[in-house]
Amino acid sequence: MRISGLMKLTLLDFPGHTACTVFTGGCNYRCPFCHNAELVLRPEEQPEIPEAEFFALLEKRRGLLDGVAVTGGEPTLQPDLPEFLRRIRDLGYAVKLDTNGTRPDLLKRLVQEGLVQYAAMDIKNSPARYAETAGTADPQLDRIRESAAFLLAGTVPYEFRTTVVQELHRPEDLQEIGRWLRGAERYFLQGFTDSGDLIREGLHPCSREELDRLLAAVKPFIPAAELRGVD
Repeated sequence: MRISGLMKLTLLDFPGHTACTVFTGGCNYRCPFCHNAELVLRPEEQPEIPEAEFFALLEKRRGLLDGVAVTGGEPTLQPDLPEFLRRIRDLGYAVKLDTNGTRPDLLKRLVQEGLVQYAAMDIKNSPARYAETAGTADPQLDRIRESAAFLLAGTVPYEFRTTVVQELHRPEDLQEIGRWLRGAERYFLQGFTDSGDLIREGLHPCSREELDRLLAAVKPFIPAAELRGVD
């Protein structure tokens, strides 16, 4: 497993858990607003954290941590992800997996084998604007829909979330997302912030007023929708 980053403590990344966060490199999307551009575009240039060091941390922090959040990049591209998660589970930790949803068969397998206790799926935009927002001509929408339908069925606790950008998201886009994910148990709108390491320049965060309008557009379909990380 190629570990490209490690946050040793987070109270935010895994709801209800005191966790650490593992970052994997590489992604099959090129979202222009991605704040981990180096991990996406040049994963081979990032320092690698040995697995032994990571598992030594988990051994040392038993009783202090109770979960591990695995994010990226896109973790499901890692060929040894199932074995990696199994080792984490064997130590007694719960696992949260972040994914863009392009590998539904693997997502289902990981959940069904008890290797994932919480799934967070990024919803880039309405289907009509998915390619533009994911930065690829073929965002594999059929696979995205399959992953979303699997999570909506409630097999595992989950959340959907959309990072909203002034240039990419309009109220009508959020209405379409709402119709698609109608009744989702958790859906978050996250404000875009410029990390200084973006794939494309010239993007801007939404104002609070704009965020409120986007939230209002989706609320009739997903009453549980909320803003996240917004003052």
